[in-house]
Amino acid sequence: MPNDPLLQRALALARKGKYESAVKTLEGEVFRYQESHPYYYLLGTSCLYAGDFGGAFTYFNRARTIKMRNPETLLGMALLFLRRGDTDRALDLYLDVQDIDPKNAIVKRALKLLHRYSGGEEDFSAWLEHTRLDNLYPPLPSLPFRVRIKAVHLIIIFAAASALGIVIGVRSVPKAARPGMESSVMEAAELEFPLDMQGSFRYVLTRGQVIDEYREARDYFNDYHDEKARRILNRLLESNASAAVKNKARLLESYLETPGFDNLKDFFTFSEVSGDPVLYRNCFVLWRGTAANVQNQASKTVFDLLVGYDTRKIMEGAVTIEIDFPDGPIEINTAVPIEVLGSVVPLNGGTFMIRAAGIHQSPAA
Repeated sequence: MPNDPLLQRALALARKGKYESAVKTLEGEVFRYQESHPYYYLLGTSCLYAGDFGGAFTYFNRARTIKMRNPETLLGMALLFLRRGDTDRALDLYLDVQDIDPKNAIVKRALKLLHRYSGGEEDFSAWLEHTRLDNLYPPLPSLPFRVRIKAVHLIIIFAAASALGIVIGVRSVPKAARPGMESSVMEAAELEFPLDMQGSFRYVLTRGQVIDEYREARDYFNDYHDEKARRILNRLLESNASAAVKNKARLLESYLETPGFDNLKDFFTFSEVSGDPVLYRNCFVLWRGTAANVQNQASKTVFDLLVGYDTRKIMEGAVTIEIDFPDGPIEINTAVPIEVLGSVVPLNGGTFMIRAAGIHQSPAA
C-alpha cells in the first residue's frame, strides 16, 4: 500500500472495522485514482467487508483491469462469483491464483470447499444461505513499514541521534530520469519547424499539438507507461509532423520495453483497438476470452480469440492470435478461458491481428 494520506486514512478505518466510513472516504476520489490498483483494491475489500457485494464486484473488476495477475484481486473476484453460485467461474479464478501462488492458504480452503460440494448445486446453494465465507475473504492491504513504526521507537531514534550530535533531516530525492530521456530531448531547431505539409498523412496536427504530444509521450515514457507513449508516438509517425520530429519519435520508441503479465500498466480495450488499429501498432494488449479454430502449423500456432467470451455471455469481438515461440506449436484448450499478452499488428482493410508475447491458461478443471 503506497504511503498516500487518503489511502492510509481509509485503511486505518477499515482495520478498525469501520468499512462504510472507509468506502465513503474513498468513493469521492474515483477520478483522482483512475489508474491506481491499491485504491480500487482497498475500495473493493472495504465494500466486501461492509456487505456491499455489488460495489465490491465493480471495484475488484476495475482493479483487475489495472493489474490482471494480482492474486489478492483474483481472490476477491472468485469469492464474489462463489457467492453468486457461479462455481465454474470461481474455480477458474482460484486455479489462476494457485498458478501464481501455489502456497496460497485461501485457495487451498476454497478448492477443498468446491471439491466437497462438486456436483451438488442444491446442497451448495443451501449451504451458502447460512455462511458468509469469512475464511475466503481476501486480506486488507498491509501498512508500509514506516507507518508501523511506533512513536516510542522514533523518540529513541531521535534521542540517540541528538546525543551523538547527529542532525536528522528529511529531504526529497529527485526522480531519476529513465535511460533514453536525455537523448530524446527536442532541440530548438526541431521545435521551430515541427510540421511538414508535403506528402500524405493519416493524422493532421497543429504545431502546438505536435510539440505537446511529443512531450506527453516522453512524460509517459519516463513514468514507465510505455503503451500510452507508444500510442502517441504512432500518431506522430502517421501525421504531418516533420522528419526531425519523427526521427526523435523513432528514437524514443526504440527505448520502449516489452511488458510482462505482471507489469503491464496500460490497458486498451478491443473496441479501442478495432476502431483504429494503426494508432495501436505494436502496442501491447492483455485480453481474456476463449480460443477457437486452433491451427498448429510447422513452427507456430494460430487461433481466434473470442475476446470477453470467457464468461460465455458477451463477446466483444474476435481477433486472430499468432504464437511463434522458439519451441514451436503449443497446445491450446478451447474449453478453458485464456489470457493473451501480445502486440497489435494492423492489416489491410482496417483489421488487425495480435502477435502473442505470452499466454496464460489454467489447467482444465
